[in-house]
Amino acid sequence: MGMTMTEKIFARHAGVDHVVPGQLIRCKVDLVLGNDITAPPAIKEFDRIGKPVFDKDKIALVPDHFTPNKDIKSAEMAKSMREFAKKHNIKNYFEVGRMGIEHVLLPEVGLVAPGELIIGADSHTCTYGALGAFATGVGSTDMGAAMATGDTWFKVPSSIKVVLTGKMPRWVSGKDVILTLIGMIGVDGARYQALEFVGEGVAELTMTDRLTISNMAIEAGAKNGIFPVDAVTLEYISSRVNRDYISVSADGDAIYDRVINIELDKLTPVVALPHLPENVRPVGEVAETVINQVVIGSCTNGRIEDLAQAAEIIAGRQIHPDVRTIVIPGSQAVYMEAMAKGYIESFIKAGAVVSTPTCGPCLGGYMGILAAGERAVATTNRNFRGRMGHVDSEVYLAGPAVAAASAIMGRIAAPWEVSL
Repeated sequence: MGMTMTEKIFARHAGVDHVVPGQLIRCKVDLVLGNDITAPPAIKEFDRIGKPVFDKDKIALVPDHFTPNKDIKSAEMAKSMREFAKKHNIKNYFEVGRMGIEHVLLPEVGLVAPGELIIGADSHTCTYGALGAFATGVGSTDMGAAMATGDTWFKVPSSIKVVLTGKMPRWVSGKDVILTLIGMIGVDGARYQALEFVGEGVAELTMTDRLTISNMAIEAGAKNGIFPVDAVTLEYISSRVNRDYISVSADGDAIYDRVINIELDKLTPVVALPHLPENVRPVGEVAETVINQVVIGSCTNGRIEDLAQAAEIIAGRQIHPDVRTIVIPGSQAVYMEAMAKGYIESFIKAGAVVSTPTCGPCLGGYMGILAAGERAVATTNRNFRGRMGHVDSEVYLAGPAVAAASAIMGRIAAPWEVSL
């Protein structure tokens, strides 16, 4: 019996020849990730174990949720992570000024490679499946234990094969692909399963598209999302990853729970209406909805291609006077490139504000909290009730093109309404 990509990575890291769905295994990890919210409790668990870190080069600590610190509590949490990193000589600690949003930063600096197994105390750690790795979120207790032991346990997930065909239409991006999928299967449609993306359409996706799609696998309930390693992958990692890695591919006789087909050429920009990512509608079918805020950024859509798409629509225009628009580059490198290409100037001249890299408003942290009755269009990943502020506010999820168009029009709008 053949194995899927996820099963092959598990088998190699468990030191066995074969694994099957439902099997409990213990695997060595290639990277353990924590942020300024999840690392502090993990550090407490680690200290209780009383062992040194398993490998100072295989732990990544990124203060990105409440940094630059918004209050005393967030400063204390960041301080505990900073002191831990210094005490244990953690190589991959990213201080303010070096940091970015963790799931933008780690692939960017080469900390993720094909075939690797990564755990992170953040649910969107599944982002790294875009590079042909197995990556998933864990709790802080598991993170703390893994920092000491270098391994952790898993139940092998079954897999769903998502077959992509055709070419991407204008203004359609990875965000539209994953929202369309979630709209098809629901927020629990892949619960504790692996989403394996295959087909000729994969070659049409940029690495940014793939990172966005894998990032939101968790919004379908999936354990992970994973892409095959191809020319796009190899080009992306060629200047970033400087260590040996072993990529995997699924066997021809691998077993999948089901197969889902998505024809890319039939897709259109979509919006997920409150209060679930599965509540998906084509943007052209959304009733006129006046908005108060737009957020462009996050670990889902904070990369340079995302800002480029938004800037193409916003440049030379003005943000609607009733809309607050917040642009958040995903890393310092993205920020610098966006400045060099003139995107930041375009955003500011249009009336938007540009933030330092931070998760900020996505989790209702800061830098854009909503009041009761307010509505936001956001390129973030969740629109649960109260996610970005008051429980009586509303978040509409969309890609950068729809978000930018909405900022200009003052309502949910399609990109072609302002780009003609």
